[in-house]
Amino acid sequence: MPQFGESIAEANIVAFLVKPGDHVSADQDIIEVETNKATMTVTSPCAGKIETFTAQLNESYAVDAVLGHIEATQEEATRLGLDTSPQPKLSDTERTSKGESNGRARVQPTVRGLPVPANAAGASYLSPRLKARMAELGLSAADLAGVAGSGAAGRVTIEDFEKFITSLEKHKLSAASSMRVAVADAMRRSWTRPLASVGLPVLLDALLTHRKTLNPKPGPALYALRALAIALSENSTPAGRLVGNKIVHPGSIDVGFAVEAEDGVLVPVIRHADQKGLRDLTERYNELVELARQRKLPSDATGGSIATVTNFGTFGLTWATPIPLPEQTVVLGMGAGRHQPHWDEKKGQFVPVTEAILTLSFDHRVLDGGAAGRLLERIANLMQQPEGL
Repeated sequence: MPQFGESIAEANIVAFLVKPGDHVSADQDIIEVETNKATMTVTSPCAGKIETFTAQLNESYAVDAVLGHIEATQEEATRLGLDTSPQPKLSDTERTSKGESNGRARVQPTVRGLPVPANAAGASYLSPRLKARMAELGLSAADLAGVAGSGAAGRVTIEDFEKFITSLEKHKLSAASSMRVAVADAMRRSWTRPLASVGLPVLLDALLTHRKTLNPKPGPALYALRALAIALSENSTPAGRLVGNKIVHPGSIDVGFAVEAEDGVLVPVIRHADQKGLRDLTERYNELVELARQRKLPSDATGGSIATVTNFGTFGLTWATPIPLPEQTVVLGMGAGRHQPHWDEKKGQFVPVTEAILTLSFDHRVLDGGAAGRLLERIANLMQQPEGL
């Protein structure tokens, strides 16, 4: 029984299209089967004579089950690599030179150095038995992404899984922290959506000059957070969530910002960020940064945000594609500032400026590239007019 689709584990025999003793050609339809999705046919893997059918009408058979036997011609057996005739014995020297061992030819790879076999499909289909075993060990399909399956169409079987688990014991293992596990689970859920990213350069000179006039001085990420909040207050659709066939608009502009903590990332939330200016937000922002690093965030500053700002420029990165949290549609990223030549139309010459790249990652079900681009352009314009923030 072939694998008809990733989610199909078995099929029911509806009809035999040929009978024992009939000669068939390769790829000829020989059995009609029915799955929970459609009626399909099983084809002959080679030319030859139908010897017998072991499957029964109106019975269901799992993928990989034997349905019958075909007596293949010698030419077909050789073509398919199924020739079981005795091989001439070779000396050790001849065997080595031909890349053979124990009288059987070894397939020589044409591409070397791949981290996993090129035909490894991973755990695209999980049998109930395999799911139960994975649940027992607290594993998900993502944990088997690099496992090469030996089942139909590269499917990972329970035997493949047990070999994989056994192989892990040969490596150094360390327990993942609760925060690492939580971040991993959030990112797994985020990745179930179609995500995309757009980018745009923003000039920081006006922002850097403006922050010198304030005490305490807001960081560049807070300028980005405030600009994002204003832009979303003007049009909340980009921050809406798709639930069924409805866009759920946010009730308030609560924006989070990423803070690196021990072995993970925490996202403190500033409530009603569109209603408070930079001067009012700076002290609260700095306070939440310290509390996050100590992993002591108050309950009123966690969860329920509609968007996140992440300043990956603090790591020297100029470009990245952050992933929005599962309950959010957008995340704004800010790269490191760099001195760049910029064409000044009024002066008619290049002038030195400080420039950073803004990226906006978004749920493509809610936003298209044009809408995301317009939102990002509005954020950049607001950041270049910091006195209005």
